[in-house]
Amino acid sequence: MKSRSIHRKRNKDLGLAELVAIALGGMVGGGIFTILGISVSMIGMLTPIAIIIGGLIASLAAYSYVKLGLYYKDEGATYSFFKRTYQNSHLSASAIGWFIIFGYISTLALYAYTFSSYAISSTDFANNIWIRKFIAIGIIAVFTLINVWSVNGMGKIEDLMVYTKLVVLVIISVVLMQHGTVDFATFIDNMAKDAGNAGLLSILIVASITFVAYEGFQLVINAVNEMTDPDKNIPRAIYSAIGLAILIYVVIALGALFAIPAEEIIKNKEYALAAGAGNILGKIGTNLVILGALLATSSAISGTVFGSSRQMAIVARDGYFPRWLSLRKGRIPRNAIIAMAILASILILIGGLELILEFGSITFLLVSLLMAIANYKIRKQTKSSPLLTIFSITGLTLGGILILYYEFSTKYVQMLAIIVLYLLLATGAWIFSKKQEKKTAAGNNANS
Repeated sequence: MKSRSIHRKRNKDLGLAELVAIALGGMVGGGIFTILGISVSMIGMLTPIAIIIGGLIASLAAYSYVKLGLYYKDEGATYSFFKRTYQNSHLSASAIGWFIIFGYISTLALYAYTFSSYAISSTDFANNIWIRKFIAIGIIAVFTLINVWSVNGMGKIEDLMVYTKLVVLVIISVVLMQHGTVDFATFIDNMAKDAGNAGLLSILIVASITFVAYEGFQLVINAVNEMTDPDKNIPRAIYSAIGLAILIYVVIALGALFAIPAEEIIKNKEYALAAGAGNILGKIGTNLVILGALLATSSAISGTVFGSSRQMAIVARDGYFPRWLSLRKGRIPRNAIIAMAILASILILIGGLELILEFGSITFLLVSLLMAIANYKIRKQTKSSPLLTIFSITGLTLGGILILYYEFSTKYVQMLAIIVLYLLLATGAWIFSKKQEKKTAAGNNANS
């Protein structure tokens, strides 16, 4: 008999359009703007190729998420899949719960900080760190209220933000390609030159780093109790969103590479697209890119709050976080939503967001690998292809090795700090797992 959660009939508010918006909202946030500068500095005009390979790595990760999501139909997603596949270990369940939730908290803080950076980028307060921090906290508060207020309201607002930002970013990128200083023939010639200089290892390292820009497709599964027809909409939404994200990222990268000198992209990092649009279209170009960035980060904040809060509530329900985080009003885990917002705000106040970003990227790649391993363990139940699952495990393992190699070779001290952070989270997970072990043992003794 299949081990499925009971999927109760409820009023379903989220259709395919909303689910794709949630996934794209989580993916197309601030990541692509930052990754662009890193990629160009390492492999130049080969950046679009690395972006495509990174999308293929994300698709490998998505395969196991889709199969596990359709089998378990559990809004706890990553945490619940691992816990239910490996049922005899309180520590492993608690650890993956802590790591994945704090990974989401780190990305939530990053998205909010990126939003505030763009929001004040053309004002006199652009270099005021505390105004930037307070605006970041304020935008988290806005989307916390929206998510607490209504699932349907969140879905409709997410639709509007996501699809508007996509149109704005694509239009700007196409205009940059048409009016840039580099034509297509020159671009191909430059690609050939960079291919001779960069090497396959550099391309694969950049592709692994870009994986963080695709993080977010998992949020679809967190909405399983609020979606129509999960059997069809989970795979459709996830694969459609990844395909669209690859296309959007490639178009953005081409727009930047055609119009902006490589040294300017490296120097300006996340502001490179805005600077390039400003040089060609003047202030209106800069403002359009800023609008696209604000919409991108806003939808990422909303989608992350929505999905991760539901996962936090499930972890708390099982006793690996404080129980009060599992309480809901109707279907909405209000305490978990508010807790996510508060913790992300604390991260913003204490700073160190670059460190938190690297922690998040490593965490999500590691967790995706664990999902592929879990899917292989129950591949017969999930009706998964052994070949595809092994290929996923191999690809994600290679990606993990490459990103760790990059971190240790370029940011050694920061990597040590990330290890310390993992140890602290592991300690918290261990404490809560011991509490659950005692409760389980007491329950078994009472029943014997």
